[in-house]
Amino acid sequence: MGSLILEALNVRVEGQGDKFLVFAHGFGTDQSAWQRILPFFTPYYRVILFDLVCAGSVNPDYFNFRRYTNLEAYVDDLLNILDTLGVDRCFYVGHSVSAMIGILASIRRPELFTKLIMIGASPRETGWLIKGLFFLLKIDSVRFLNDKDYHGGFEQEEIEFVFVAMEANYEAWVNGFAPLAVGADVPAAVREFSRTLFNMRPDITLFVSRTVFNSDLRGILGLVKVPCCIIQTSKDVSVPASVAKYLKNHLGGKTTVEMLRTEGHLPHLSAPAMLAPVIRRALPR
Repeated sequence: MGSLILEALNVRVEGQGDKFLVFAHGFGTDQSAWQRILPFFTPYYRVILFDLVCAGSVNPDYFNFRRYTNLEAYVDDLLNILDTLGVDRCFYVGHSVSAMIGILASIRRPELFTKLIMIGASPRETGWLIKGLFFLLKIDSVRFLNDKDYHGGFEQEEIEFVFVAMEANYEAWVNGFAPLAVGADVPAAVREFSRTLFNMRPDITLFVSRTVFNSDLRGILGLVKVPCCIIQTSKDVSVPASVAKYLKNHLGGKTTVEMLRTEGHLPHLSAPAMLAPVIRRALPR
């Protein structure tokens, strides 16, 4: 699978240095989401970039609906990339669902990861999808599902309603969700996020949305022994600040939290000059 996966997922290695730094994008974007912060890291690290198989920049023929039914298949892709490139140790920066992919990969192969840096991470990823559509439909009664000490999900019937509406009018969902997710008043970031969302094939988007919704990593957080840094914006409609606290309290390794004084779920698009120094500080010298 080696060379095939590098080609299929558009793997690139940029920069210089003797340490590897992986940037893994979240749902709805592709590796281009990192372009604004790359210059802060390529002089010092060999930066590995790739696209998730569900990204619109990847040939949709590579998306196997029978294989990508859970996040473990994405973990397989990540580990295959690292093994093919001969990486035996790396720093990993994951946004949104890719933060969870990094968690799973570190449990399976802890020796590969020096540190995980997670941006907008949630072990129960439902908010980004639901908030977008309910905002679009102007429904005010959306509530987080309260599960003991965790706040970050929604009721099953609300989820199913969103999937039906998303399938019926994908364009309307994107147009409503993109500005809400970006949060900050940065039109260029909204346009960029809209572009990568529209690049995705709607049936793949819907399928991956269901996969993400059905993923719940809360029960395995304690198995993570790799040091972690959680980066959270001050206001993220997709992931409330309470989730960062939950992760810090439940991850098994040494964990720190960095709060960014900006809004939105995609600070690498909307506030790259603010985000990059925080990532730099989180990287061990």
